[in-house]
Amino acid sequence: MLREIGYLCAATLLGAKNPRITLGAGPRLFKIGIFDMRRYYHLYSWFSYDSMRWNGKFSHIFLYLSPIMINVCAGVIINALLANGYLAEYDTFWNRFIFYAFYYVLFDSIPMKTLNGMPNNGMILYDLIRFGKRVDHNKTPFLPTTDGIEESYQDEMYQVDRNIREEKDRKIKMKEDKKKKTKR
Repeated sequence: MLREIGYLCAATLLGAKNPRITLGAGPRLFKIGIFDMRRYYHLYSWFSYDSMRWNGKFSHIFLYLSPIMINVCAGVIINALLANGYLAEYDTFWNRFIFYAFYYVLFDSIPMKTLNGMPNNGMILYDLIRFGKRVDHNKTPFLPTTDGIEESYQDEMYQVDRNIREEKDRKIKMKEDKKKKTKR
């Protein structure tokens, strides 16, 4: 969630149109404003928008650096609060939070491609700085459009519904066949 808030803050400053934060994968549980909560919330999350007012090299560097920087800022602030005794009662939780905040910073900063071949933010930033533009390694966009996400979701849910109907029809047919066999 923290990463996605970083994207949202940067995109808002850059004039993003139609921003959305999607948490999870699979069927939608609910959608409130720009927040879209999915059933399997711990598997995946992303930020999407349709367009940005400022769309140059430095705006993209700022956008892809934002989830890294929000984790650094959160980690440093919470660490300072712990060091001064403000969060001492819950220090185990906050120490782990800081650890994972910097864990995500590390693995989001080092340029690499993920298992699905998509570049992480470090690789995107490296390409932006080295080549002066976004280098698309895949046909799908790094940050999908909100309208595209909604269309994809509707298609996915249509497929799920169709598969459920087909499975029900198959079970009904099996029951009918079984009844015919018992009557003989």
